[in-house]
Amino acid sequence: MSAVKIFSKKFQFINDEPKETLSIVIPELMDPNYGFYVWPCAVVLAQYIWYFQDQVEGRRILELSAGTALPGIVAAKCKAESVVLSDSFLLPDSLRHCKNCCAANELPDLPVIGITWGLFSPDLINLAPVDIILGSDCFYNLKDFEDIIVTVSFILEKNIECQFWCTYQERSSDQSIEPLLKHWNLNCCQVSLAEFQADGPDIANSGLPGNHTIQMLKIFKRKPKIG
Repeated sequence: MSAVKIFSKKFQFINDEPKETLSIVIPELMDPNYGFYVWPCAVVLAQYIWYFQDQVEGRRILELSAGTALPGIVAAKCKAESVVLSDSFLLPDSLRHCKNCCAANELPDLPVIGITWGLFSPDLINLAPVDIILGSDCFYNLKDFEDIIVTVSFILEKNIECQFWCTYQERSSDQSIEPLLKHWNLNCCQVSLAEFQADGPDIANSGLPGNHTIQMLKIFKRKPKIG
């Protein structure tokens, strides 16, 4: 990785009332690995966290497939009680880069652990309690969809009030997670991007998400019917 060219991308999140700003710097690598640069979905999810800071303050956060960890880093800056970042334990360079992104934002002590979709690793089995799971553009390859849902369902089963906040880019009308949600006893609700000023092409002065169509969902365990 030392021979790979590194670029820094700056994100500046702004609130008008109260007037406050948050600047995040993400080192991006010109590398084919998906996890080495910020995807449009990540900045949308980070904007939601920034806009609704009260929903993450004091909460225990886990980011799955964090990559550059922009949403998780923003959550840490917004006074989450704890933030744990994760990426596949099969991708040690991605885990290392995630740590570098944290260090670039004065968060060198944020834990980065190995969780691979669909595999029950010690880090997943021994995971501390979680209130919110974050995931941006996890639903990319159709072949991975069930593994993602299996992993999320396992965490939600152990943390019954937990929610999975995820953003995804619309790529095909044929790619639906609805049957998988039903199979694993999960519900979801869609969040309008207009609710948190994420429906434009340029969030946090980053030039992202551009002209991509992004959606946001909150996924949670279906509660049993009474009676």
